[in-house]
Amino acid sequence: MDQLTLLFVLLLGALVSVPVGERLGLPSPVLMTVLGVGLALPGFVPNVEIPPELILPLLLPPLLYAAVRRTSWRQFTINKRPIFLLAVALVFVTTVAVAAVAGAIVPGLPLAAAVALGALVAPPDPVAATAVAARLGLPRRLVSILEGEGLFNDVTAIVLYHVAIAAAVSGTFSPWNAGLDLVLSAVVAVALGLALGWGANKLMNMLGDATLQIGLSLLVPYASYVLAEELHGSGVLAVLTTALFLTEYAHDADDVMTRLAGHTFWDVVDTLVTGVAFGLIGLELHIAIRTASGRWGELLGWAGTIVVVVVLVRLLWLLPATWLAQRLHARRDHDEDIPMSRRETVVMWWAGMRGVASAALALAIPLHTDDGGAFPNRDEIVFVAFGVIMSTLLIQGLTLPWLVKRLGVRADSEREKEFEKQLAVRAAKAAKGRLKEIGEAEELPEDISEQMQRRAFDIGLRISPDIAEDERREAHVNRVRRIRRVRRIHGEMLSAARHEVLAARSEPGADPEIVDRVLRHLDVRSLR
Repeated sequence: MDQLTLLFVLLLGALVSVPVGERLGLPSPVLMTVLGVGLALPGFVPNVEIPPELILPLLLPPLLYAAVRRTSWRQFTINKRPIFLLAVALVFVTTVAVAAVAGAIVPGLPLAAAVALGALVAPPDPVAATAVAARLGLPRRLVSILEGEGLFNDVTAIVLYHVAIAAAVSGTFSPWNAGLDLVLSAVVAVALGLALGWGANKLMNMLGDATLQIGLSLLVPYASYVLAEELHGSGVLAVLTTALFLTEYAHDADDVMTRLAGHTFWDVVDTLVTGVAFGLIGLELHIAIRTASGRWGELLGWAGTIVVVVVLVRLLWLLPATWLAQRLHARRDHDEDIPMSRRETVVMWWAGMRGVASAALALAIPLHTDDGGAFPNRDEIVFVAFGVIMSTLLIQGLTLPWLVKRLGVRADSEREKEFEKQLAVRAAKAAKGRLKEIGEAEELPEDISEQMQRRAFDIGLRISPDIAEDERREAHVNRVRRIRRVRRIHGEMLSAARHEVLAARSEPGADPEIVDRVLRHLDVRSLR
């Protein structure tokens, strides 16, 4: 099997793992990791030849951009306290704890190398967390916190990692310089992210065409990441800043086609890149096997100890942090999303799986130091890192659905329906308000005015039938049945028309471009 065939297998597996995971009740990233492990074991599967320094730039930008599209800046601002406690403070605490334990159990491990190990295993994976949370029906507040933690913890961990690697390679370390690098990295990333977001927004308005706008949206996260890294900023934070800016300011309410096509496009990108990323994690198992040759007992003991440290530190941090967040929340009058029970805290704890970022950082550890010597304990660090990744992904990932079901942690469906009802009422009022403005500016015939009044009410009623009283709701249900019947018949008519036009494409003398133009017109009519 060559590299191209292996890539095709991973892409196919990324698609198939979604319905299989839904049927089995398991997250698709975990299934892809299992597939990667299965492919790594036979001897005929080649080693992956992607340079380690390219893994983060290739995989993280689209994954982060796709994740940010599902959230908003408002969610981050109201959840800034729990996100800070998890994405910044917990990463620091985990790094210190892992570095201390690793330095004690691994003979001859320098402090800088131990800190690098702690930094690369500290951040839970944003892709795994959001993928799992989205498919388990967790309460929105937990999903918001997991998304925020997953998106921002890489910023802290990667900066700590780079500082530790620089100290290990050069043999010198300055706390003052490290702190200054952290601040400058964040400032450069935010400034660049805002500038690129503003520029991309203006360029999208100039392009106009949905195809070109979506193509630009694929280039923007890569440009943001690469430029930030070139300017010694945080590439992850730059991508997050750019994506949040575009999410807030690059939406045209009337640009329906771009929104629908963009949503579908990024769903496809997210599914494929996520599958490939976790498949690569499983394929890299051969590195750990090669490292452990003849030392399995010793290395497995070290890896198991670090796994216990990582998991326990998260639990011991979450319990008091959640209590503190609840106490502070009780004194403030805003809708900050925090875990509201011990059961939700346990779910948050067990959802702390490691993944793409940890694997990429482990593989990116330099081979040599500045003086030409080998990087201290590099093989041991890589083995322990992959031990943590595999253990958390497979053990926690496979058991998290069972844990969520056992604890009964589910989304508040009544609250969601109530919010949907409120939005339906607002939509109907906005439609009626605009109709009133039109009626004042134009003289509408009485029959058209009455028809538009009914349609304005139907706008909200179709979103949430609960906004109407029983009699009107029943009438609406009957009307919807008639509309669906008409649409079904109309759809079959359009289908016949599409088949006829498509058949003309292969006729002698037919212009394929004209046929496709007519076919697109029929397709758009089918969406109405």
